[in-house]
Amino acid sequence: MTPSTQPAALPEHSYGGAPAAEQVHNNQHVNAVTNSTVPGRPDEALAELHAVVGRIAANVEKVIVGKPDVVRVALVTLLAEGHLLVEDVPGVGKTSLAKALARSIDCTVSRIQFTPDLLPSDITGVSIYNRQDNDFEFRPGPVFANIVVGDEINRASPKTQSALLECMEEHQVTVDGQTYPLGAPFMVIATQNPIEMEGTYALPEAQRDRFTSRVSIGYPDPAAELAMVDEHAGHDPMADLRPVSDAEMVLKLVHVVRRVHLSPEIRRYAVELVGATRRLPELRLGASPRATLHLVRAARAQAALAGRDFVVPDDVHAVAVPVLAHRLVLTAEAQAARRSATDLVRNLLQRVPVPHAALDPTAQFLHNVNPNNHR
Repeated sequence: MTPSTQPAALPEHSYGGAPAAEQVHNNQHVNAVTNSTVPGRPDEALAELHAVVGRIAANVEKVIVGKPDVVRVALVTLLAEGHLLVEDVPGVGKTSLAKALARSIDCTVSRIQFTPDLLPSDITGVSIYNRQDNDFEFRPGPVFANIVVGDEINRASPKTQSALLECMEEHQVTVDGQTYPLGAPFMVIATQNPIEMEGTYALPEAQRDRFTSRVSIGYPDPAAELAMVDEHAGHDPMADLRPVSDAEMVLKLVHVVRRVHLSPEIRRYAVELVGATRRLPELRLGASPRATLHLVRAARAQAALAGRDFVVPDDVHAVAVPVLAHRLVLTAEAQAARRSATDLVRNLLQRVPVPHAALDPTAQFLHNVNPNNHR
């Protein structure tokens, strides 16, 4: 490996990070260091990550037109070993995003259509009596897959929704006192309609907290919608999608992300940012310690997508809203004032001081020379 080799460049439109105004502090330092020769940089691993993720993004964007930021959050969640919640009104491509991402990876995929009469055993599996063996045998449910697509998850009852709690957090299923491990990687991509829609149930707080991030696709702009009409009118692009990676490669990329360096300053910044949500008078419930873990994992994945083996504050800013906003529960007064959790998180990003020591990545690169320093 040649230390001066630069990672392959990612398509910028697919991996937009924090807004340009938030990156002013970092750009000069990053450019100065990445253009020099620094020993110990995992260039080959990052270059491979760029190539694989770029292929997956290009595949997904054949179906989801004009939404590169949404695709970026989905890929960050995948690399952060998390679960994705896609929330929006009907018809904007929620299920298409989940299916396109699942079809881009050669792994086991299952789909669960959540309905009011769905039972927990329809998800996890059930023990059936085998008359030949005179014993019960376990029939695995659709949750036993690498990628589980849960369509309209909030149309099922809270009892059924809670069947995913153990799966999402512990990657295992317990039925009749017997525990069955789930395969790796394991990712739940769930779609839901806004809770104001008829026939929907709000997700329990415990389950919302297990989703690493939430995205809202939104309506496409006129140019993107026109392109969608031109490309989708004659045929379904979903039918043409072919896998461009596999489960083994995704696990390899996950290990690359795990080795991205997280400085003590960034760790404290993440803790202070999450802790600040618990002190906001507009909230009945702030972000949990699990949210802190999800935030730093997503920031590591964002840094890897940006071609760095260390995390800077801009990485935290880029993932803060999708990782934190859906966990916050507003007070009745805040709801009446039409405040939103997204606005509160953005205000916190402006108010919580950014650690200046974390703005200079030179120390991070030198720290990475010793592999024992990776956490």
